[in-house]
Amino acid sequence: MAAMAEGPVMVVTEADDQTADMVIAELNRRDVPVIRFNPGDIGENLTVSARFGTCPAAPAGQVRTSSRSADLAAIRSMYWRRPTWPAFEHLDAPDARFAAAQVRHGLGGTLYALPGCLYVNHPLRNFEAEHKPLQLAVAQRLGLTVPPTLVSNDLDEVREFLAVHGEVIYKVLRWTPYRRGETGLTTWTEPVSADELDASVTVTPHLFQARVDKVADLRVVVVGEKVFAVRIDSGLLDWRKDYSALSYSVAELPPGLEKVLIAYLEHFGLASGSFDLCVDRQGEFHWLELNPNGQWGWLEEQTGLRLAASFAELLMRGGT
Repeated sequence: MAAMAEGPVMVVTEADDQTADMVIAELNRRDVPVIRFNPGDIGENLTVSARFGTCPAAPAGQVRTSSRSADLAAIRSMYWRRPTWPAFEHLDAPDARFAAAQVRHGLGGTLYALPGCLYVNHPLRNFEAEHKPLQLAVAQRLGLTVPPTLVSNDLDEVREFLAVHGEVIYKVLRWTPYRRGETGLTTWTEPVSADELDASVTVTPHLFQARVDKVADLRVVVVGEKVFAVRIDSGLLDWRKDYSALSYSVAELPPGLEKVLIAYLEHFGLASGSFDLCVDRQGEFHWLELNPNGQWGWLEEQTGLRLAASFAELLMRGGT
């Protein structure tokens, strides 16, 4: 067994994050020091000083919050959850853009370069792994069953894809906050038909996918080498639309599939990730997507799986 690292665990997230609270509670039970902050708090409540070229460890310096401080070189691990960046709304637009860029590249760049730190996950690796076309290519390369998928803004190609596959769904390539007036909107996975297509398809690439005749969905959370699979029964195409309609049960994956999912994360340099899969009427598993920083807190509440404890144990271990 590898020796446990020392030093604090850094948790980078917004103020209201119950999932991070669960992990911090587990770390507190193990007497592991934690420093928590949100990049949006930069200023009097959050300062960073990093030195390069004058110290053996790069960067060397400190990060300080209103209640804690930590040496950058001593951070054993970082849990990068749901941070928000400052918008500097009190500044005019050009100054706000400039200031925001300095925070992302100054504070962010420093946090991305901590020596000996285990990232769960490294923000740049998260960013890479969030691109769905890249996800699809890696899944196919690793031998996972991927539904026929088209990413295109060519109207003729899209029409041909629908004609060949019949039942087709539309999925966003990236979820984006969207408001119309005071109303917050979102985009669900929905069926799409040929009569809905017009020239607006050519404005931007879209993701179209052959619909799987599924009997259930699976959310699979991988934490280091531990794999937790939860079967979600609902009858819904997109189970996120109505959480009250869902029922949960702990599922077992074939050992070969578990190994491939772990290898998938290793490909991207990720320590953790949440996979969405589904199972069809023949019992075959279909890979749908990866959320490298996916939600899992409600799954522990529904199933009793030791997810928070597993994240805490991984962060305690530290290392790279």
